[in-house]
Amino acid sequence: MTEQTQELTKAQQYNFNKLQKRIRRNTGQAIADFNMIEDGDRIMVCLSGGKDSFTMLEILMSLQKSAPISFSLIAVNLDQKQPGFPEHILPEYLASLGVEYKIVEEDTYSIVQDKVPEGKTTCSLCSRLRRGILYRTAKELGATKIALGHHRDDIIETLFLNMFYGGKMKGMPPKLVSDNGEHVVIRPLAYCREKDIIKYADMRGYPIIPCNLCGSQPNMQRQNIKQMLNAWDKQFPGRIESMFRAMQNVVPSHLADFELFDFKSIDRDSGVINGGDIGFDKEEMPIQQVEDEDLVMEFDPSLKLDVTNI
Repeated sequence: MTEQTQELTKAQQYNFNKLQKRIRRNTGQAIADFNMIEDGDRIMVCLSGGKDSFTMLEILMSLQKSAPISFSLIAVNLDQKQPGFPEHILPEYLASLGVEYKIVEEDTYSIVQDKVPEGKTTCSLCSRLRRGILYRTAKELGATKIALGHHRDDIIETLFLNMFYGGKMKGMPPKLVSDNGEHVVIRPLAYCREKDIIKYADMRGYPIIPCNLCGSQPNMQRQNIKQMLNAWDKQFPGRIESMFRAMQNVVPSHLADFELFDFKSIDRDSGVINGGDIGFDKEEMPIQQVEDEDLVMEFDPSLKLDVTNI
């Protein structure tokens, strides 16, 4: 091994450790803030074969070893019988990790192809079918929580989707009761940035399974929102972080939903509420700088770590 190769390996390992620490810290913080995992929980980790769910499973396994409480994990993948789906990849990978897992086989692909007109996106119907199967599987497995791999960027994108196309200030909650009322759904990666997950998955060399095997057209509304946010992030570094903090710092008295705040009862005797109009007449708002610790060294794709040996 040459000296240059040794230096690259050390730099890569340092970069990996720093990135892993941040993702692990953010995941642990989200779990604590929303009380996502409790003593005795059996967590069904939904594994699609994408970067987010691979990362979520690995980080949860890592946290499980050092957590002050006891909880178990079972990874579940839904094989929807899409053409070209590599059936062997996930069982082999999960077996190598030593984690309990279950592969559920349901031919939702044929149903979706039959019901959705050609050229239209199948994602909505596919998602509903998948959700129902996963809820049923969670009940069969005795899972107390269902873990999904949505990250911070997914949450922000959903907020803008609902504002632009649905007329609602509604995002994607880190923790909720499922729509059938039977399960608690958690999103442990709620505080994690997508760009961190992308770099981490690249460095780990996960056996990623493409999400477009069904041949469906992408959700253009979400793609447009993602492109808009990415452009903002490049032009105004730190704005995405600021937007997510805003979702955690809601002031109902300064919005316009009279079901959230009693505007009708306000009079002069009510006093100043949440600063009144202070701030609205300022020419500039304070700028939150991007912290140095957020800067991660660029990764050379040719230098991948063995995911089973770290």
